[in-house]
Amino acid sequence: MDDRKDGSVPDSLRYTDGNYVAERGRWLTGGDSVRGRRVAARMLRAVHKPWFRVWLPHGVGVLTTTGRKTGKPRTTYIKAVRAGDKAYLVAIPGQQALWLKNIRADSSVRLRVRGGTFAGVAREPHDDSERRTAYDAFCGTVHPFDYVENAFHRRGLPTRAKIVELHRAWFDGGIPLVVDLEKDAGTLES
Repeated sequence: MDDRKDGSVPDSLRYTDGNYVAERGRWLTGGDSVRGRRVAARMLRAVHKPWFRVWLPHGVGVLTTTGRKTGKPRTTYIKAVRAGDKAYLVAIPGQQALWLKNIRADSSVRLRVRGGTFAGVAREPHDDSERRTAYDAFCGTVHPFDYVENAFHRRGLPTRAKIVELHRAWFDGGIPLVVDLEKDAGTLES
């Protein structure tokens, strides 16, 4: 699955001081400030929301957490790869991801992916073996929507190799999570 022999990622995709910066520029990630990143995330959600309500692409998930301060449901759109009774995701912004903070306060989540909506428990991988399984699923799975996603994050035309490099950079620089899918949660919407 590694398109590079050494499994590395280009320097342009490396996290800087623990922060993700898109190769295309800081406009996508909101720059250096937490406030800027949150504004950028809100803008992306505004674009995603109407489209993903109608059609949810493979490799995309709608994650609902419980707000750690409010106790209210909080929904975000993430890259999610489902494999059987597990789903793999990565907090791309790392520790600063609000949904990650919510999960750390209450690990019960709801995840809508192609194929249904599931209740689940989110957690970090237990050991190196599970981390490797998560890595293989997250970095080795390429869906058509990933080409669109890649065009927003990277310069040049999207290729499978560039997509794998981007996913690898996110996995290595972000915080990988495993969601143990418990049961079909029906048609719950947020």
